[in-house]
Amino acid sequence: MVRRISEAGIGNHHRVIVYDTVDGSIAARLWWMLRRLGHDDVVVLNGGWTAWSNAGLPKEREIPTYPAERFVARVQAGGWIDRDELLNMLGSVVLLDARAFERYEGRTEPVDPIAGHIPTAISAFHGGNVHEDGTFKGAEELRRRFLDLGASTVEPAVTYCGSGVTSCHNVLTMHLAGLPEPLLYPGSWSDWSTQKYPVATGPQPGEVPTR
Repeated sequence: MVRRISEAGIGNHHRVIVYDTVDGSIAARLWWMLRRLGHDDVVVLNGGWTAWSNAGLPKEREIPTYPAERFVARVQAGGWIDRDELLNMLGSVVLLDARAFERYEGRTEPVDPIAGHIPTAISAFHGGNVHEDGTFKGAEELRRRFLDLGASTVEPAVTYCGSGVTSCHNVLTMHLAGLPEPLLYPGSWSDWSTQKYPVATGPQPGEVPTR
């Protein structure tokens, strides 16, 4: 990834602004990855392409190219967790599921062979972080949302989704809300379910699995 960043013309001195065509949930993944590589000056465009377009701001069809830069990674320790670490923490950490509620409940699963959620996880759909137009809700409202879900002002939670992409939206949102950034489980439900780890279904978090 470092080579691709350099080839794209991104150096350590650049400010990087990322956006997508949805609600920031895809852009948030790149925000997370760049920061893990030590690039601190990266932000997500609030409302993304939709907000830009609706505001009548300039557009172009050509894809610009830039001279290659030298990006030096400074990989940041922590910020994520693997499935075995998470399994051992169940019941002692606030676990947030960023997928839509019907996937959390196990009523549908469009990607993986097993439906449901990780036991003890709380439904925290990433779409609840934004207004209908895809722009982020206010910092105080977001802070209340995650505190009501059980997040702490001191200890980090853990967040996951289907494949570790939209859960980055919860990381970004809690950062904006002034709360400790949750640890990301990058493999998320796809990794957990294909390894036949414990599964819960229905609207409740479920019990801590017997180890």
